[in-house]
Amino acid sequence: MGIELSVIWAVIILFSIMMYIVMDGFDLGLGILFPFFKSKEDRDLMMHTVAPVWDGNETWLVLGGAGLLAAFPLAYSVILSALYLPIIFMLIGLIFRGVAFEFRFKALDHERHFWDKAFIGGSIAATFFQGVTLGAYIQGLPVVDRTYAGGSLDWLSWFSVFTGLGLVVAFALLGSTWLIIKTEGELHERAHVITRYLVWALLATIIIISLWTPLQDEKIAARWFSFPNILWLSPVPLLVGVFTFLLLRAIQQRAHVKPFIFTLCLVFLGYSGLGISLWPHIIPPNISIWQAASPPQSQGFVLVGALFIIPIILAYTFWAYYVFRGKIKPGMGYDH
Repeated sequence: MGIELSVIWAVIILFSIMMYIVMDGFDLGLGILFPFFKSKEDRDLMMHTVAPVWDGNETWLVLGGAGLLAAFPLAYSVILSALYLPIIFMLIGLIFRGVAFEFRFKALDHERHFWDKAFIGGSIAATFFQGVTLGAYIQGLPVVDRTYAGGSLDWLSWFSVFTGLGLVVAFALLGSTWLIIKTEGELHERAHVITRYLVWALLATIIIISLWTPLQDEKIAARWFSFPNILWLSPVPLLVGVFTFLLLRAIQQRAHVKPFIFTLCLVFLGYSGLGISLWPHIIPPNISIWQAASPPQSQGFVLVGALFIIPIILAYTFWAYYVFRGKIKPGMGYDH
């Protein structure tokens, strides 16, 4: 029973993180793209596309963190001890982004530039340090006697910095394809142009990280490149190529919804590749989900609440996106 509960909780946490990447990724991406749209009207419209849903998107981050604490307390303590600095920087970025979201619409014209900068800086910082945290996590966290045994700056490396930049590119692409869905006219066309460049940037990022990640741990290299694993796992890079082609073709055809869907597919494939590389270790490179798990009684007790609340979150998330579906036009939005 304990093994089954640990797997269930691992799936719940992985699902929550994936939902956060999808939901919060495109609105962080809008902040990253803000410098490419200079006019107040364009920026207002961009923010209106996510104003009704952006704060609800972060529910999944809270759920993932709470689930990690309840189901895998050892992983929670080690990961936060090792990565507290980039996590703090990420939270500061999210705070600036959130405050700017609310204050920008109420600011006077001569003050709005400050909140624009806060929105841009907060979005880039939050995304970058999420990527840095991911890169440091992939590199592995030394643990001695169930306690983090590394230094306070071990998270900082060329690999983690690159994964931070890679996530900025990925979220920017999510943001640009979201704009393609939600806008029309000149803003819509400019989003198409930006998306084309971001697709190639993301493809280059995926290739570099895919080749760099196995160098972090020989176990990861063996998992991907040993026989017959290389045959079983070959669909992952092949599908990356397929969806990149479909994404570029959808952009060329001036499609509205397909670019966002194909971008989500690329993000999911990248996320799946990470899972394949690390599973079943929740603290890379050596501590598995079962070694880090809380007692089965604790996991079972909290699971009851999770199975109750997750459908509610899914339901109100679906309802919010359904109610605010369709294109956003000038004169529609948050401050009207």
